[in-house]
Amino acid sequence: MKLKKILAWTLCSVITASVMAGCSSDEGTSSTGSGTGSNGNYADTITLVWYPNESAEDYDVAREEYAKLIEQATGKKVEQKLTTDYAIAIESLSNGTAQICFMGAQGYIEAKASNDAVLPLFVNSGESGTLDDALYYSFLAVEKGNEGQYADGDSYSIDNIEGKRISFVSNSSTSGFKVPTSSIISHFSTRNLTEDDLIEGGEGMLFSQVLFGGSHQGSAFNLMSGKADVAAFCDTEIAPYADCVEGEPNTTGSVYAIKDDASAPFDTVTGEEFVIIQSTPVLNGPFAYNSEALDPEDVKAIQDLFTSDEVANNELIFVPEGSDHVGMFEKAANERFVLVEDSWFDPIRELSK
Repeated sequence: MKLKKILAWTLCSVITASVMAGCSSDEGTSSTGSGTGSNGNYADTITLVWYPNESAEDYDVAREEYAKLIEQATGKKVEQKLTTDYAIAIESLSNGTAQICFMGAQGYIEAKASNDAVLPLFVNSGESGTLDDALYYSFLAVEKGNEGQYADGDSYSIDNIEGKRISFVSNSSTSGFKVPTSSIISHFSTRNLTEDDLIEGGEGMLFSQVLFGGSHQGSAFNLMSGKADVAAFCDTEIAPYADCVEGEPNTTGSVYAIKDDASAPFDTVTGEEFVIIQSTPVLNGPFAYNSEALDPEDVKAIQDLFTSDEVANNELIFVPEGSDHVGMFEKAANERFVLVEDSWFDPIRELSK
C-alpha cells in the first residue's frame, strides 16, 4: 500500500465517526554537553535523551548500542539521559541540553514548535525498507472477558467507552493520546468535545476517571491491573511483554496475552489477556536532533551510518524473530533507517487543527 493511501486511511480513521474496525527508570542528570550553533561552538559530548518507554531496564542493551554507534560515527562521547516524563525529554531536545531524542511524531511536533531548530534525523522504515509502510499501531484495549461490552456485530465499537475509566500514556504521546483522542472526539461528535475534555474524568465528563500511565507500559499495566477499563498504548512498546494469541496482530478483535517471562511490572499479571477494540495506523516517530546544538558534520556522519546496511543488519537495533534481545524495532524483512523530511509528519499536525 502506498504512503498516500495509508495516510488518507489513517486520517479517515481518526477524524471520522466510522472508526476502523478490524517502565520505569530514574531520571538522568542534566547534561552539560549542549552546544551552541549560533557561534559554531559545539560540545565534545553528545547527549541522547530517551522517553520513559525506552528508559525501561529492558532496553538497556539496545540503548547502549545506539550510543556506541553514535560514538563510532562522530568520535565523540555519548551520554544518555533517562526520563520518567515525556515533557522532560521534549524540553531537553528543544532547549539543546540534549542533542538527540527518539520520539513519537507528536512529541517531535511539540519540540519543533518550541524551537524550529529541531529536525528529524531519521526514521525507521516498514518491512519494505521505505517510508511507504513506515507505520505502527495505536490500540484501545480492554481486558479479556469484558470485550462483549463493546461488541458491534462481528467487530467492536467505542460507543460504550463513555462512563468508563480510561488510561492514556501522556498528553504528548502520539499513539497513546493524540490519535486515540482524535478518534474519540470524532466518534462522539455531537458532544463537541475537545482534548481538554478528555484529560479529566468525573461528573459531566465523557469518562468517569482518566489515568495517565506515563509510558505505554504504564498505560497497559493500568488496564491489566484493573485500574482502568480501557487503555491506549501502541503495539511496538507492548511487544516485549505480550504476544498475539488470537487473530491477526495489530487488528481490531485480536487477543494478546502477557508473556510468562514478562518483566516488571507485568510479572504480576503473566498469562492475563487483553482484546483490541480499536487499532489505528500511525506514522513512525523519528530520531530527532537540535540543529543548534549538534554539529552539521556530526549530523551527516550519524545519518550516513544509521541508514547503512551495517545498521540495518545490526541485530541489536533491528531484532530478528526468535532473538533473546529486546530492541526497539523488529526485523521481519527489509526494515532499516531512512531519511525523512519535516513535512512527512503533517498528517499528525492536522489532528490538532
